[in-house]
Amino acid sequence: MAVVELDADLAALFDEPGGESLPAYERVKRLVSAQIRSGRWSEGDQLPSENQFVNALGLSRMTINRALRELTGEGLIVRMMGVGTFVAGTKAPSPLFEVKNIADEIQQRGHRHSTEVVLVREEKATTASAPLSEAVGVATVFHSVLVHFEDETPIQVEDRFVNPAEAPDYLAQDFTELTPNDYLSRVAPLVRGEHVVEAVLASPEECRLLQIERSEPCLLIRRRTWSEHGLVSVARLIHPGSRNRLEGSFTR
Repeated sequence: MAVVELDADLAALFDEPGGESLPAYERVKRLVSAQIRSGRWSEGDQLPSENQFVNALGLSRMTINRALRELTGEGLIVRMMGVGTFVAGTKAPSPLFEVKNIADEIQQRGHRHSTEVVLVREEKATTASAPLSEAVGVATVFHSVLVHFEDETPIQVEDRFVNPAEAPDYLAQDFTELTPNDYLSRVAPLVRGEHVVEAVLASPEECRLLQIERSEPCLLIRRRTWSEHGLVSVARLIHPGSRNRLEGSFTR
């Protein structure tokens, strides 16, 4: 990873002829996009800070912020809260109609998967776990919250409730070494799954875990899975929209 420098030659491109009729934020977008598409700024390179853009181009911070925010929405850059802004890689594809192990998906793309365990515990049934607890008639459930990373970038928060009867040893697992999907596939093989996909804004805590700004659109997958004995787990999987895309196919 390199840190991009805004040298005088690069800043001069902002004032190139032909762009005078464009709003300033569009000209900033054009400048940054040109450097990325030409390969001068490569995947993973860190962009200058907003203050550096302000000082180099003589624009307001509001103008720079809008340009970078829109480039994030277009998937060209990734903004990681408290870390910096980086040239984005190709969006990570997630299967729409299949239940796959996220670690396998990442490794198949030639990248490294790792997990941050936020919590793994037994809890009394609450409103949040009601889709599971009410369906299987239990007073307590197993609850896990994990953050999945592709290389150094967080790409998914997995918030999962598990039926203790289907996976009694769930709490004893080391989820830095295997994923919940991997473990549950072994002890309660999947026979049926259900997906609901929504566009959402993440909660403040999810934004912190994903290192994104509150305004970043996210993809939310609500997933329920069943074994031959009944409902196994209910999961809430949230992905930054700038880092993921959903893929599916069908035949007639």
